[in-house]
Parts: sequence; structure tokens; C-alpha cells
Amino acid sequence: MAFSNPISNLFGKSPIKPLQEHMSLAVNCAAQLEPFFDAVITNKWPKASKIFDQIAENENRADELKKQFRLNMPKSLFMPMSRSDLLNILSQQDEIANMAKDVCGIVLGREMDIPAALQADLIGFVKSAIETCEKALKAINELDELLETGFTGQEVKFVQKLIRELDAQEQKVDKKERKLRHRLFKLEADMPPVDVMFLYSTIDNIGAIADTAERVGNSLELLLAK
Repeated sequence: MAFSNPISNLFGKSPIKPLQEHMSLAVNCAAQLEPFFDAVITNKWPKASKIFDQIAENENRADELKKQFRLNMPKSLFMPMSRSDLLNILSQQDEIANMAKDVCGIVLGREMDIPAALQADLIGFVKSAIETCEKALKAINELDELLETGFTGQEVKFVQKLIRELDAQEQKVDKKERKLRHRLFKLEADMPPVDVMFLYSTIDNIGAIADTAERVGNSLELLLAK
């Protein structure tokens, strides 16, 4: 996604647009986890490296947008939300991009081997985590509509529905994570201990990406309650 204008020009009348742009970049980083792990499982390490480079590029762009957001956002907002509320959401979104990059960096650096018995469950887990992030993006993209309606009426109900769907999706991720960890537990006696440790850490971090996406939705829900 290219920015045709200086980032500071994104603000216009409110900081909502750059917040949405930032979330889009963060979710794009997370979405690359699926093709990345597809490449890892098939031992296509040059392809995995190229995907990692794309994630790193988008994470860097998200970082730049985050810095500009903080520098350019007015101290006082004539909006039904505070500056601190938006900065909190921004920080959570930023974690999604950072964690996606970190997960891939560790897997790539170690050229991590994923046991065949885990591969299908891992890909399903990754897809579910990505879907959680996409649902969080869908909710954040309704912020401008919420502002136009003054945080009232049918738009509020629609966003509340999106947040419920986001929570339900994150619960699905938790179930997939438990299943994957249990499968790994059954295999770990026959694996090098260091590999086991890094696999558990990778699973935890992918789950944390989904958890963070849910927190974005929770923060948006708090805005609705104010």
C-alpha cells in the first residue's frame, strides 16, 4: 500500500484515517504468516526469506506511520475519544506487526523443522490467527462511520456485532492452540529439546498475535461505552 501524500496530510479533520492505514499494514504483516509457513513446511527457504523481507518492509512502514501519528496528532481532539485512547489502540496494532516479524525471523534464522504430524494443524492455527486480525481490522475500519453517527444508533450495534465475532474467533484460535500444543507434547520425547522449546515459543507467539487483535477490539468496545 503506497502513500501518495505526505503522512501528515492523512490527518485531515481527524486521526482516524492514519490509524486505519496503520492497522491495514499490521494485518498485512500477519497475513503473510500463511504463505511463510507454507514455504517453511516445504523447505522453500529462499521463498520464506523473500516473504520475511516483505513483512519487514511493511513493519518498517507501520513503524514510520506510528511515529508520524504520534508527532502529528493534535493534543486536543474534538471527538468522543481521547488522545490516549487512540494511542493505546495504535500500540496494540503495532504489536501485531512486530510479533509477525519476530515469529518469522526466528523460524527463518533457525530454518526450523516442523514435524509432519504438526503441519496441517499449524497451518490451520495460523489461518485462524490471521482471520482474527482481519476481523479486528474490519472493526477498526468502522471508526469513521461511528464518528459520523456520533457513536449512536445502528452503527454502534453493527460494531458491537463485529466485536462479538472477533471474540468468538479468538476463542477458536485458543482451541486450535491447545490442540497443537498437545500434539507437540506427544512428539517432544523424540525431538531435540531446543527444537521443542522454539516450537512451543512459536506457537505461543502466533497465539499472542490473535490475543492482541482481540485487545484491539476490546479497546474499541471501551470507546463505545464512554
